Amino acid sequence: MSAFCFEVPHSSEALLFESGKGVRLTDATGRSYLDALSGVFVTCFGYDCEPVVQAVTDQLRTLPFNPPLHGTNRAALELARSLVDLAPPGITAAKLVNGGSESIEAAVRLARLHHRAHGSPGKVKVLSYYHGYHGATFGSLSLTGRPDVTRFGPGLPGVVHVWPPDCLEEFWDVPAEQSGALAAAMIERTIEAEGPDSVAALVMEPVIHLRGMAIPTADYLARVREVCDRHGVLLVFDEIVTGFGRTGQPFAAQTFGVTPDILCVGKGVSGGYAPLAAVLMAEHIAAGLGEPGGPVSFAPSHTYAANPLASAAGLAAVTLFREGGFPDRIRTLAAHTEPRLRDTVGARGTVRAVGLLYGVKLSGGGERVGERVASACLRRGLIIRGQDDWVVLAPAFITTNAEADEIVQVLGEALDEVCGADR
Repeated sequence: MSAFCFEVPHSSEALLFESGKGVRLTDATGRSYLDALSGVFVTCFGYDCEPVVQAVTDQLRTLPFNPPLHGTNRAALELARSLVDLAPPGITAAKLVNGGSESIEAAVRLARLHHRAHGSPGKVKVLSYYHGYHGATFGSLSLTGRPDVTRFGPGLPGVVHVWPPDCLEEFWDVPAEQSGALAAAMIERTIEAEGPDSVAALVMEPVIHLRGMAIPTADYLARVREVCDRHGVLLVFDEIVTGFGRTGQPFAAQTFGVTPDILCVGKGVSGGYAPLAAVLMAEHIAAGLGEPGGPVSFAPSHTYAANPLASAAGLAAVTLFREGGFPDRIRTLAAHTEPRLRDTVGARGTVRAVGLLYGVKLSGGGERVGERVASACLRRGLIIRGQDDWVVLAPAFITTNAEADEIVQVLGEALDEVCGADR
């Protein structure tokens, strides 16, 4: 009898990876793959980033773990400060956690705790998108408004789903120039129908990953911010995918000019060198957790939260991002890649691009076209993600122009195979 690892994808295409260098991976057979997804929006500095490796190595030799019930460690404190400095003005505190799902769950607890502390214990409901995604733990999965999560049975009580602009455009043919205003109005009507005294927070992805990177209209997020303010509802951005430079700014909140009350970050924040995520919060949220200038805590927490090794990786990654000129490098690489991607896709789909985050909403090719295009890419040694009628790409920040050209070329060959060569 042999053991089975349930983290292995249930697919004949599942690979056994052995090593990585730069933006390329090698499997057990010696075959090389160009990673155009940064692992899964994580390895933004590639697979052999020496500053992060050195920081983790030094921390491992100094303090691999500290008793979390009795204190913390210097790397965690410095990382929290660095993340706050990177965030939009008004964000003043950070809680370090292990992953994106945990970050979302902490944000929901924090929102409910905030309202209770301010005399509104009945504000417990949480709004989130249909067709959004927020994680794999019970609470975060409950916020995920996709039909495929219902196999786990009823979710967290008090979750109410709303429609994002992209869904209004696709399912009801609402013009793009009107979808943002209508979606924001529908959110307000939902809050009013549920009762503003019962709604704690709205949790949303600024760019919706599982809709093929649906990017909001220019005025939409500002309208949502006004609606939340009007009804005393906390606005929570799930920036697990969009955060840490992926959109060209440190966070999508800066890219779109709207600051949430709570900002959840993860994935690339450690460069992929350790499990790490964080909840960043505005001053009016953090103020309820401790006296100004004194100890600030938010329990319950987890055994490995603010772990020294993960914190050292995160601190090295944030420092490299800020001091290595990566915001400019991201914008330069994006300016090189986007027009080539649009030209290659042509009439076969709609390209959605912000920074080094790309979605292609495919317009033909039949059922499960996204999966088939991604599979065709993998056979050619290119890693992307595809599902339903879309594919997404997220090249590492260190990707060269030549590697970006190779990504686009191979994607074009896969599109030719699956969707036809007529651009």
